Amino acid sequence: MPSYSIEGVKPVVDPSAYVHPTATLIGDVWVGPGCYVGPSASLRGDFGRIVLKAGSNVQDSCVAHAFPGKDVIVEENGHVGHGAIIHGCTVGKDAMVGMNAVVMDDAVIAPRSILGACAFVKAGFSCEPGSLIVGAPAKIVRALDEEEIAWKRKGTEEYQNLTVRCLNSMQECQPLAEADPKRPRLLSSDYQPKRDS
Repeated sequence: MPSYSIEGVKPVVDPSAYVHPTATLIGDVWVGPGCYVGPSASLRGDFGRIVLKAGSNVQDSCVAHAFPGKDVIVEENGHVGHGAIIHGCTVGKDAMVGMNAVVMDDAVIAPRSILGACAFVKAGFSCEPGSLIVGAPAKIVRALDEEEIAWKRKGTEEYQNLTVRCLNSMQECQPLAEADPKRPRLLSSDYQPKRDS
């Protein structure tokens, strides 16, 4: 993985974490146990500190950055969807930031909350634990029910399993010219997208 020190400060990656080789880590970045960092993610700890706590994930093309002296914290089992930008904020334990969402400075996505895809969270935002947050600017819509919280937890578990799968079998290769008719399918799961009625 591209990993860079700045002014002598090097990223730290727990051996049980998986960081894709195209992700970039700069400076004061801490990737904790069992974390997953996806392809083309950029974790820039050149001003503030970036901390991914145990079991959290930051998916493909995400950006994590902060102003000088500020931190980005993704608490245990935090889940940051594809293309999201998290800047100087906190993603609470078991919380989820949806795909392409933006979370600004000093905002706190409370534990067990879900921030919808493409939402924009203003600086200083906060919410109660277990909130559903959507829109641009983001607003709290309602409290999540236990089924929705369990659905989010299952999604995070899929990424924790992916961490192990990647550590055990991911390797660079040359693509095939054509598919074998008996080509195996990858992991089957009962986890499905959440559809609101």
